[in-house]
Amino acid sequence: MATEDLIARLLDATDDAAGASVIDALHELLDDGRIEADALPKTIAEAAALTRLSSYTLRYYEDVGLVRPPRNGSGHRVYDAATLRRLVFITRMRASGMTIRDLKRYVVLVEQGPATEPERRAMMLAQRSRIQRQLRELTLALEATEYKIRIYGGHPGD
Repeated sequence: MATEDLIARLLDATDDAAGASVIDALHELLDDGRIEADALPKTIAEAAALTRLSSYTLRYYEDVGLVRPPRNGSGHRVYDAATLRRLVFITRMRASGMTIRDLKRYVVLVEQGPATEPERRAMMLAQRSRIQRQLRELTLALEATEYKIRIYGGHPGD
């Protein structure tokens, strides 16, 4: 599932269920609760179905270094629980607008261990700031549009 498709599904889910949170909708779409720590590794097709990502997207994430699924004796990718959980995290962060570049940096930090937690937290704070700015910009755009609607004799919400 492409990021745009995920966002469209999230918008639909939160519109359909009054008061539904985005986090609840994400959990519903990307049910990482189904990923048991001792579950058998998944094939790429099974991983794609479980995460609702395309096989192409899974291979892309591997190509850019976001995930490194191990290979079985035949050389085929096998997606273990840790890799699947990382895919769910990546999908959530992409839905938040995080860039692939920032995700790559974040993954490198995770792989370096707990000593990088302050830097990872700083990355999440910076991401939140970017999102808050986008919200302010969109609010300004909405207010300008609603003003123009009123000029034409309409009311917001028409």
